[in-house]
Amino acid sequence: MDKTITYKSSKIFYRIEGKGAPIIFIHGFAEDGNIWKHQIEFLQKNFLLIIPDLPGSGKSINDFSSTQNGKLSTIEFYAACIKAIVDEEKISTCIIIGHSMGGYIALAFAEKYPENLLAFGLFHSSAFADSDEKKTMRKKSIEFISKHGAAEFIRQSMPNLFFPIFKEKYPEIIEELIARYDNFNALSLVSYYEAMMQRPDRTAVLQNFKKPVLFIIGEKDNAVPLEQSLKQSHLPQISYIHILENAAHMGMFEETKRVNTLLLSFIKTVVK
Repeated sequence: MDKTITYKSSKIFYRIEGKGAPIIFIHGFAEDGNIWKHQIEFLQKNFLLIIPDLPGSGKSINDFSSTQNGKLSTIEFYAACIKAIVDEEKISTCIIIGHSMGGYIALAFAEKYPENLLAFGLFHSSAFADSDEKKTMRKKSIEFISKHGAAEFIRQSMPNLFFPIFKEKYPEIIEELIARYDNFNALSLVSYYEAMMQRPDRTAVLQNFKKPVLFIIGEKDNAVPLEQSLKQSHLPQISYIHILENAAHMGMFEETKRVNTLLLSFIKTVVK
């Protein structure tokens, strides 16, 4: 079922699949909800899956002409969009799984609306704020997008998210993703980068959250290095930690079967 709501002048599209306990999947930077297609297919038989396109991605629209303290592009704003969906669907508690930037949003949601969570998962994501080095890299990417456009940026950056062995074996998957996302709005990409650079350290959220937290980590991930992931994974009171030995930043494709099994096991553990 396809649904649309409006929040703070932004049109938010989301899909609902299956029945059962509600699980929300939040996509990452330069993606949309379709990035979870293998997980949707696998889990929809047992759970109610809610898969939004964040404002500015996919079928959702961010009204950049409107302002909220100057802009509608903060991690906290995107978390509030997820809360709007939760309220619209009259969901009391759910599990949120966030990939990369989606994990930043899951953390912001956990900070402000912990009563609505049974658990959450960081899928190739981090509670740490951007380092100065990371901010510099993001600023260079913004300059590249401004100069060359979103399509060329996607074409150059997408392959770098995958483990080299996977890239060599399945080039058609990467080409399919590039084709899907190369029409991204450049302003949306820049706004996401700005939101990520501005976000605070949220390691205290991990420390204070009393319910289960899932960590799915790519051993070969350059975007969220293994050392950083391991450092944060022991902060929650209840952690489920899994390392994908043959994955970089896109484990939903690189190790699909294992990811699906890990998600199913975690959800079944949490949902009694």
